[in-house]
Amino acid sequence: MEFSVLTYNVHSCIGTDRRLDIKRVVEVIAACDPDVIALQELDVGRARTQTIDQAEAIAEHLRMKSHFHPALHLEEEQYGDAIMTAHPSELVRAGPLPSIGEPRGALWVEVRFGDSRLNVLNTHFGLRRRERLAQTMELLGPDWLGNQRCRDNPTVFVGDLNALPGSRELQRLKEVLVAQTGSRRSLATFPSLYPLLRLDHVMHSGALELLSLEVITAPPARRASDHLPIFARFNLN
Repeated sequence: MEFSVLTYNVHSCIGTDRRLDIKRVVEVIAACDPDVIALQELDVGRARTQTIDQAEAIAEHLRMKSHFHPALHLEEEQYGDAIMTAHPSELVRAGPLPSIGEPRGALWVEVRFGDSRLNVLNTHFGLRRRERLAQTMELLGPDWLGNQRCRDNPTVFVGDLNALPGSRELQRLKEVLVAQTGSRRSLATFPSLYPLLRLDHVMHSGALELLSLEVITAPPARRASDHLPIFARFNLN
């Protein structure tokens, strides 16, 4: 069975032209028609983005169910990450990660494709190297990737890791996951107008076969956010 995953830092749906436009982000996603979507930097009820629940708005446009985790929660305002899918799904875990400065978090959703179960983990790492390493070690622990549920079933791990492929964080993750291959330039995701850095990543357990992987570089994607999305197709045995 084939399925697809898209990971995308949407920058609160504020584009490179500084315009807030949720529908533009939806159009970028819908053009790929992914089975599972992992988004970072979503605003929910924030004054700066017209108090819109961006997670629900995007999911409604795509006719999907959204699982949202607020890494930052200030009174009525929230900011965080989401996993969306139209397939049967269950939130397994969502919680904070060790952070310095801006709070960071992760969420884990189990998606069902017929009789098969797929774990999808989504996160947004911090800006400091030691912070990212602490976040990596937390996610490799027994509550997340080290959990028996992840070891026994196919797992996709995605997100804006703010880390380059050769970083210590990525090397530790590659001890238990398979990383995507390709040249640095072909998989660069940031900044979207002139992508030079490979900060967004798709990794998976060996039980999955990666069929294709691409960074979406079409003009709408270059305008909709400061990051470009990554679209991956897998075979689920």
